[in-house]
Amino acid sequence: MPTINLPNPDRSVTPYTLTGDPIPFVKFKATDFPRIAYSAAHVVADPLASNDPWLTPAIDWDTTLKFRHRMWDLGLGVAEAMDTAQRGMGLTWTEAQELIKRSQAEARTRDDGLIAYGAGTDHLTPGPDVSIDDILKAYDEQVGFVEGEGGRVILMASRALAAAAKSPDDYARVYGHVLSQVKQPVIMHWLGEMFDPALQGYWGDIDHDKAMEVCLDVIAANADKVDGIKISLLSAEKEIAMRRRLPASVKMYTGDDFNYAELIAGDEQGYSHALLGIFDAIAPAASAGLAALGRGNKAEFFNILEPTVPLSRHIFAAPTRFYKTGVVFLAYLNGLQDHFAMIGGQQSTRSLQHLAELFRLADKARVLADPDLAAQRMEAVLAVHGVSA
Repeated sequence: MPTINLPNPDRSVTPYTLTGDPIPFVKFKATDFPRIAYSAAHVVADPLASNDPWLTPAIDWDTTLKFRHRMWDLGLGVAEAMDTAQRGMGLTWTEAQELIKRSQAEARTRDDGLIAYGAGTDHLTPGPDVSIDDILKAYDEQVGFVEGEGGRVILMASRALAAAAKSPDDYARVYGHVLSQVKQPVIMHWLGEMFDPALQGYWGDIDHDKAMEVCLDVIAANADKVDGIKISLLSAEKEIAMRRRLPASVKMYTGDDFNYAELIAGDEQGYSHALLGIFDAIAPAASAGLAALGRGNKAEFFNILEPTVPLSRHIFAAPTRFYKTGVVFLAYLNGLQDHFAMIGGQQSTRSLQHLAELFRLADKARVLADPDLAAQRMEAVLAVHGVSA
């Protein structure tokens, strides 16, 4: 196993020898899994484009779409044009539409191309002049586009609604309107303020328990139009409490990148399906773990996935919205893209210390597919930051 020099929090630099035996890439079908599992997928920037990276996204479409096929090969679904794709943090609605079109075309080439698409209001800038009617029109536009392409909708939370709503009744009105018109049941997404500070107080209350009541009422009133809900509050307790109160026909999709293993495994009263950003970074482990669970081997499921939890908690550490940097960094280390560049210049949102610890934890989690390649690429990043091999 290779040895490289890594920086430590005390500013020293010491040798680190990799020890992790990589989890192999094994193809599965979604039917091998006892849970529905979506991976929110990142987009790959084009570093050779002549553009202003902070202002004008440039996307490497071939590599981006190849990554979707990798998820499908592993039996995972793709949650497209979501937060992990830097939606609202580099990826605008204009680029999202192109991404949706291209991904839907790729999904049609397969019989196992499970995919759903984020539809929200991010083309509508929040402000004091934005009305609820404006928000309804914005949702209608994006939902209409996704369904017009033949796609299934993931109904994203709205920054504009969070800013404009005066009471929980406004949320009931907006969601009731949108859900009444969808062609097929959607996955709702409650994204917490730790992922997007502009969403604080969503559902009309900063208290998550009170907000949950509003959300549950909306789901109950529209249960035939809701396939499930993904909640991203990083609280197993809150997810379980909500899961136990959902209508029987409505699924819980965990969005908890801190506690996903236990939530997917479930308890005597139920379990969560998955729609997770971390699955982008640990896809072979996620796939192998779910296959083990499908074989009834819960011990193997935990043996595979529990070592990935410290890595995920590190990647999603506060400020949580910068987790995409860690996801893309792992894609670079694993040879899934040729560079560590992101749209919007977001590769700069995490420190070298953060990336060094990510490298150690990825090794321990056995998600560095080729340790020699990962070490070489880590050394290249270290060199740019002035740390010699």
